[in-house]
Amino acid sequence: MTGDGTLIVGSGLIGTATARRLAAAGEHVTVVSRRPAALPAEAYGARWCALDATDPEACRRLLDDLRPGRIVLVHGPSDVTWCEDHPDEARAAHVAVADTFAALAPHARIVLVSTDNVFGGDSAHHTESTAVSPANAYGRAKLAAEEALLAEAPRAVALRVSLVYGHEPADAGKWLNFFAACAHRLLRGERIEAPDDHWTTPVLLDDVAEVTAALLDAGHPLPPVLHLGGPDRVTRAEWAGVIARAVGAPADLVTPVPRARTRYASRPVNACLTSEVLATLPATEAIRVRGVCEGARLLASAFAGPPAV
Repeated sequence: MTGDGTLIVGSGLIGTATARRLAAAGEHVTVVSRRPAALPAEAYGARWCALDATDPEACRRLLDDLRPGRIVLVHGPSDVTWCEDHPDEARAAHVAVADTFAALAPHARIVLVSTDNVFGGDSAHHTESTAVSPANAYGRAKLAAEEALLAEAPRAVALRVSLVYGHEPADAGKWLNFFAACAHRLLRGERIEAPDDHWTTPVLLDDVAEVTAALLDAGHPLPPVLHLGGPDRVTRAEWAGVIARAVGAPADLVTPVPRARTRYASRPVNACLTSEVLATLPATEAIRVRGVCEGARLLASAFAGPPAV
């Protein structure tokens, strides 16, 4: 028996944004992670509980208590470089959590947020029917988690998302998403080196939260795998130029460089996603995913103000 609440496993950028959207709609939301997020869940009407999601018994106790009808999995190490250096640990963490929740809540609507790194980057537009070929250890870990979940939970969905961006404060205490990192540095007058040979389809954080919430609410069967990418295919260098214009920084602060010279060397050349079906589903057909220029305009004011010191 499942209840009406939503459990979000992971209090990072996507987990917090989804929790805030659901709580604002009056839903009962519980966020779990090893450590609380910088913004307390109680501040936006949700609750937070400490959980080591790789501990099956701890997960069992939590699910027995909450009995959620909907679960969002945004767990596991997401630093691609770290995963490349620790491939076995990354795979174990991602798979263990997916396996546990599939086994303990097989009839819940589970949305696993996955990645474009499950592809090798040979295509400019990877769709749901494109054959997977993980580009790196992170992609292999996420793909294994997808397979573990979908094998046991018939109502589960793996939602693969492109590069997600949104506002984060300069002191967030971790590597910021690309947009936030660029905006903060550009406003301090710092130079940005961005790859001109690494393409992506960036997707605004608010759009990811909206799509995730819609899939949780879907009263009809869903495909096991869905893609969510933005409408624009751009290089990181091109995107950094868009960000510079939006925040009023000099364009010459952005220097295009080869991907191999940057921390993105292990990413696929084409980290791009296109969906063949998302716009046809009743739950998501009305959602408009915004492009990088509109996203930059929406976010620019959040980065206004004196530079961080």
